[in-house]
Amino acid sequence: MKTLMPALLLLAMGSAQAAPIAMEDQSQLKVPGTQVTPQFVPPAESAIPDNAFGKMIREGHALFVDTRRLMPDAVGNGMNCSNCHLDQGRMPHSAPLWGAYPMYPAYRKKNDKVNTFAERIQGCFSFSMNGRPPAADSPQMTALSVYAYWLSTQAPTGVEIAGRGYPEVPKPKDGYDFKRGKQVYDEQCAICHGGNGEGQKVAGEYVMPPLWGRDSYNWGAGMHRINTAASFIKYNMPLGKPGSLSDQQAWDVAAWINRQERPQDPRLVQGSIEKTRLKFHANDGVNLYGQKVDGVLIGQGIGG
Repeated sequence: MKTLMPALLLLAMGSAQAAPIAMEDQSQLKVPGTQVTPQFVPPAESAIPDNAFGKMIREGHALFVDTRRLMPDAVGNGMNCSNCHLDQGRMPHSAPLWGAYPMYPAYRKKNDKVNTFAERIQGCFSFSMNGRPPAADSPQMTALSVYAYWLSTQAPTGVEIAGRGYPEVPKPKDGYDFKRGKQVYDEQCAICHGGNGEGQKVAGEYVMPPLWGRDSYNWGAGMHRINTAASFIKYNMPLGKPGSLSDQQAWDVAAWINRQERPQDPRLVQGSIEKTRLKFHANDGVNLYGQKVDGVLIGQGIGG
């Protein structure tokens, strides 16, 4: 993989920062079958111009692949943007930036408003990164937006592009099974993400992201949905072997991962898991938030 720098894989704010936004995850958007443009190819890194604009593209790239280290005030866990948007935001079927940027501004039903691309990124910081979003007009947000814009060079505007999101993997007719999911995890995932989902560190920095626990995505992130995680896993994991798992295996392991505890949903309603479930999770795909599994209430959260 060609990179500009070494790297790897959604609270109230102060007046200088934007308020957290309850964002619907990019991956929840369905990928159409035939009514899409041919697969888009983003520009090569060698095409970055040698001027002030190119410098900002490189700054955005650096923030994207090394988010946790370069934006410690905005990231509250062990994740980088590139953990969910693989190959530096380039890879098809991994929610690539070139498939997202041309579709904004866009109306989002979940927060009932038209969202800018900056607001979409802020949602990722609130949930996937379990952090505090930078202001929409901050230098970091500008750089990230410029990087996404550049990757979208010559992409059609407002048109679904093949490879845009995480392709939907239908739920198996017999549902999912936690026991089978644990077996898949132990055999296929633990080598990178750890036996307890803790990720993998080198010199104190995560090189493989944690999948549950205090340093993973929180209960408000789109990836907490079993259907979303199954789609990401099916088309992108294990790393270097996308598509090697069956639909059933992808759903099983996604269910196992998402029955584990993680940081609380920052939208927690009056301290109540049940009220939060009813408002934000009851109609949000397939998820376990607020349900009991083996007598244990899921969604209690893990503090920092």
